[in-house]
Amino acid sequence: MVKVISLSEEAYNKLKGLKRDLSFSQIVLELIEDKIRKRAKDFYGLISKEDGSKWMKEVKKNRESQKVRKVNF
Repeated sequence: MVKVISLSEEAYNKLKGLKRDLSFSQIVLELIEDKIRKRAKDFYGLISKEDGSKWMKEVKKNRESQKVRKVNF
């Protein structure tokens, strides 16, 4: 599905400058993915690997104990 969006002249020109041989959609997705990666890096090292492993085990245990209800659409 295609959506139409409006950009300021400045935003369009900056986006066009990044375009290379990619589509505008590809550039926008690339920018979003880069932003997500940078956010994830902000959390790197906040807890030790040992504490992270313990936490993940607890998360998995809690997920397994949850009852999932089946929904028909």
